Amino acid sequence: MQTEEIKQAAADVLSNYSKFTMACIGNKVRPCDMRLHLMKEISGVHTSLKRETSQVAASPDAMGESSSSGTVRL
Repeated sequence: MQTEEIKQAAADVLSNYSKFTMACIGNKVRPCDMRLHLMKEISGVHTSLKRETSQVAASPDAMGESSSSGTVRL
């Protein structure tokens, strides 16, 4: 019985992470920005994902990693 519970817990985690990933893709935000937004929302702090995204868009690493050559890798 315990093995089935562990399998179910792992499946639940994977399902939740998949939903989180799809939300990041759908909102065109980095996972770290989405996590911060959700943590603020849960804490009752006023937050807006759209405003945070526009501020982040000015950075060179808006949606990917900067490489040593200065280009952005997605």
